[in-house]
Amino acid sequence: MKVSYHGHSVVKVETDSHIILIDPFISGNEACDLDAGSVKADVILLTHGHNDHVGDTEAIAKRNDALVVAPNELADYLAGKGLNTHNMHIGGAHEFDFGKVKYTQAFHGSSFTEDDGTIIYTGMPGGILLTIGGKTIYHAGDTGLFSDLKLIGDMNDIDVAFVPIGDNFTMGPEDALVATDWINAKTVVPIHYNTFPVIEQDADEFVRNVKTGKGLAMKIGDSVEL
Repeated sequence: MKVSYHGHSVVKVETDSHIILIDPFISGNEACDLDAGSVKADVILLTHGHNDHVGDTEAIAKRNDALVVAPNELADYLAGKGLNTHNMHIGGAHEFDFGKVKYTQAFHGSSFTEDDGTIIYTGMPGGILLTIGGKTIYHAGDTGLFSDLKLIGDMNDIDVAFVPIGDNFTMGPEDALVATDWINAKTVVPIHYNTFPVIEQDADEFVRNVKTGKGLAMKIGDSVEL
């Protein structure tokens, strides 16, 4: 299984049978190396409804006939646009043909802003535990620091954790270091930084300070094998 990082919070997981995209914010994301018009996906997993996470979901899903897995209200919203969706919610898990998905808490907001400025409420934000072939990937989504991250770490053997460090909208580096101690993943990858000036951070400095697990500042397009 190959897991790659593509800027902001975009993660791609490739197995022998499926291509899975998490939070495919591609168009308008200068940090992303993917092409929204040609990227392949069998499954799209969404943490929450903000435009910089839903991104190109509609176009990618329609072109690939992909399954979109999302928190309940966001899944309902996207189903209304004709997408094939699977509704989930915080604390719930489901076994799919590509692997197991479980949604965790994330302390943030969740809404989608339409082209005309209309703001659509899209339910609770979440993090995602994705388990495939005995390996677990944790995408924390957009979140502030909260103590149940330790519980998530205690209950799960996490191989790779993608953790936001940008500050302003999510945890900053200091809080994210506490989070990584609690999550206790084998590898910790910082995400959600440097996309906009307000979230500029030094990822290399962050990973040098990760105490537990191995900090890895993945460059755009970098991948790891699990």
